[in-house]
Amino acid sequence: MEAKTVEASAAHRPRLEDDPLVRGLGRYAADAPMPEQAQAYFVRSPHAFADIRSIDTTAAKAAPGVVDVLTAAEMAGIGSVSQHPPLAGRGGAKLIVPHRPALAGKTVRHVGEAVAVVIAETVTAAQDAAELVAIDYQERTPVVELREAVLEGAPQVWPEARGNIAVDWPGLAADPDANARDVDRIIASAKYVARVSLVHQRIMVQSMEPRGATASYDPANDSYFLRCGSQSARTLRDGLAPILGVPNQRLRVVTEDVGGAFGLKTGPYPEYLAILVAARKTGRPVHWMSNRAEAFLSDNHARDAFSEVELALDERGKFLALRVRHLGNMGAYIGAVGANIQTANLTRCLPGMYDIARIDISSRCVFTNTTPTAPYRGAGRPEANYILERVVDEAARVTGIDPVKLRRRNFIKPSAMPYKTAIGTTIDSGDFAAVLDKALALADYDGFKQRRRAAAKRGKYRGLGISCMLEHAGGVPLEGTALTFPGGETLILGLNVQSTGQGHASVFTPLLAERLGIRPEQIVHRHGDSAMEVAGYASVGSRSAMTVSHAMIKTVEAMLAKGRAIAATVLEAAESDIEYRNGRFNVVGTDRAISLFDVAARAKEMKKRSEIAEDLDTKTSAETPLTFPNGCHIAEVEIDPASGALALVGYTAVDDCGRPLNPMIIEGQTHGAIAQGVGQAVLERAVFDTSGGQLITGSFMDYAMPRADDLPLFKDAIHAVPATTNPLGVKGAGEAGTTAAISALMNAIADAIPGGAGAHLDMPATAEKIWQACQQTQKT
Repeated sequence: MEAKTVEASAAHRPRLEDDPLVRGLGRYAADAPMPEQAQAYFVRSPHAFADIRSIDTTAAKAAPGVVDVLTAAEMAGIGSVSQHPPLAGRGGAKLIVPHRPALAGKTVRHVGEAVAVVIAETVTAAQDAAELVAIDYQERTPVVELREAVLEGAPQVWPEARGNIAVDWPGLAADPDANARDVDRIIASAKYVARVSLVHQRIMVQSMEPRGATASYDPANDSYFLRCGSQSARTLRDGLAPILGVPNQRLRVVTEDVGGAFGLKTGPYPEYLAILVAARKTGRPVHWMSNRAEAFLSDNHARDAFSEVELALDERGKFLALRVRHLGNMGAYIGAVGANIQTANLTRCLPGMYDIARIDISSRCVFTNTTPTAPYRGAGRPEANYILERVVDEAARVTGIDPVKLRRRNFIKPSAMPYKTAIGTTIDSGDFAAVLDKALALADYDGFKQRRRAAAKRGKYRGLGISCMLEHAGGVPLEGTALTFPGGETLILGLNVQSTGQGHASVFTPLLAERLGIRPEQIVHRHGDSAMEVAGYASVGSRSAMTVSHAMIKTVEAMLAKGRAIAATVLEAAESDIEYRNGRFNVVGTDRAISLFDVAARAKEMKKRSEIAEDLDTKTSAETPLTFPNGCHIAEVEIDPASGALALVGYTAVDDCGRPLNPMIIEGQTHGAIAQGVGQAVLERAVFDTSGGQLITGSFMDYAMPRADDLPLFKDAIHAVPATTNPLGVKGAGEAGTTAAISALMNAIADAIPGGAGAHLDMPATAEKIWQACQQTQKT
């Protein structure tokens, strides 16, 4: 297979999206008020678990400026907000998906759950009136912690979910029980077994722009309109319409600029249904914009899992079998693909870069009285890589084999590609040893011992951590594109996936221009409107580049096929004699030609005269199989043992994202993803009071986020091994940094603290935890 190194700083071109944004001309959720728009403010539960005895809205409705107050009674006919693909558990048992109301009417199951919504002329008036809504609660004992929720006698979140288990998932093996017995036998007889117990702490997305939406209703045609930040307007429409109880065509969703999403803004939320109903009831557009305090409580949370991991090795350090017992916290309801994250999504990342013949993984998805969990950048991939890379480092300690040599010894070889994994996926391409070597060179691995000695002279501990990462990208295979000729020399590229900062116009516009031999300035990128009816799913799972490029090539081919037939008619030539090159249809061997845009104009005229069935406007879709981005990230840290203060002094990333469509965009995606991984590794943690379920980390005073001075200058490069499963060989790049960073940092911290005292720290590795580990070292 061909591999190519691309320095990530190469081929920088200004992003097409940036000019209006840096001039303050972006149009975000709150930037397009509608005439006579009213404001919504939600009344939220102060309790983690309580029955609602009564709700009295009389005083609130009488307050100045109030238009209406809605409760669960007004949500009659609205379906469950929780929608999840089928997921079979042990013995064929189905995933339990309880009804999630737009507004809670009988019982609240987490702090911040919406109970009523006040519609008023101003936000201030709505907020004041919300304080007048009188709700009588009968508190119940909540269960908050994941591992406590599965203990015998724990409070039951849902009566239908015994033991708080939403699904007991046995893995992807054809016969899970037989597979488990085989792995158990291998582990029992192995020369070495490395064991780790890992906490994947709950974290929050904290997008720069909180969620927000504006809803309206047109009684003339009984249709709804929602302007909302999303990761695909059509995907959100397709999710909301059935819950609302209307055909898809009677709900239009529009998304303009989005201030960060990361999975948070993919699926339906209770607030969107409530304001759609409010718009119909009041006859006015209704706008809601989450404040940051609301976002802490009501945005989907992420991660919150626990893994017990065992890796069996022979006397030479060859990996024999892997066993994982996993728990995933769903929160009070099943979030958008929430159970899939902690089951199939996680599992499909295994065995990473390693040749592991047998894998036994099972997962239990658990209900608790906390905010639901759902996708956040990585969505199971960081958990999987953390499982692998932490247990591999533990295996190096157990066997005494150097961590680099141990990894290299167990890599899947290029000659084994395509490689059928023990969990059933097929990795089509990769050159893992070359990626590792390149990362070691870029990180100056050979000079690390000298840097460690220099740090020791200054009284500091220095450590280096390696994270070899492989993930799956793509998720939903179907994606479409549309090409539309509005007139003149302009071509509209219509996409279903929403750009929420990834630079879709900067990636796909030049690609299309190159494909057609026209200027990029002649192409307009359009997205964010469900009425376009372009097929596909959201911009999640590092899927946009691979699925859109595949669909776009197919759409171009279909459009040009129609164009050749029309050009043949216009140029009075056989269709077989027509070729397309550099924006023109030519008759081979002559100087007769007609431009693409002239053919498009003629085609519209011919269609009007019913001479042809279709003009050049073309919409097609394609299905793109999973790809397997991979890479090696290396973190270098320095620790002050007197205080536990941690400095990330170096970070190196070499990634194989297949063919890079725009190296600058990949560099930006990598840097941002690493920053989010650093946040999880050493700073971020959502904490609930275990007795009452109150969110303790409910503001940035208590929830730590990474800052610029927490990060070094990154060293990064691309080692491109093209995928074999799509036309351009693209693999995806959006989540690699987050997936790899947490293991790289935690392994570096473990390496820095002498005597193995840091080997089993839980994330986030705060200064206090690090200091305690250093003290343990000094005592021994």
